[in-house]
Amino acid sequence: MKRNPIFLFPFASLCVILIFILSFFTPPHTALDNVAYIDKWTHLAMYGGTTAVFWLEYWYAYIQRSFQLGKATLIVLTLVIPTLLGGLIELLQAYCTGGQRSGELLDWIADTLGVVIAYLMGVTLLKQLSMKIWKKKS
Repeated sequence: MKRNPIFLFPFASLCVILIFILSFFTPPHTALDNVAYIDKWTHLAMYGGTTAVFWLEYWYAYIQRSFQLGKATLIVLTLVIPTLLGGLIELLQAYCTGGQRSGELLDWIADTLGVVIAYLMGVTLLKQLSMKIWKKKS
């Protein structure tokens, strides 16, 4: 029986919804506006954080033996989809907000960098976790 990913990964799904909301919300001006590249750091943190949340939920399910995902599925869910989501949102900001928001290539690069960092950390830690579980079985 297949499970809906929204129910398997509720916190990661919530993060994606929050990214959509924040991507079309005009933020107020704050003192942080003066920090160099704050917008890019925010993109990196949002997308890296969302990917990390997915990995945390997956590790929990993996430990509990509720399910395992194949390598290709993990790549799509933790690398391809978040990267495409970042690009899609930048395009929507550029062409569908009437000038209220601007889509930027550097924002998408920051999104992608956050995803890649979290992906690499997730894969590395999943290998470590798998080795620990395998050793316990032996």
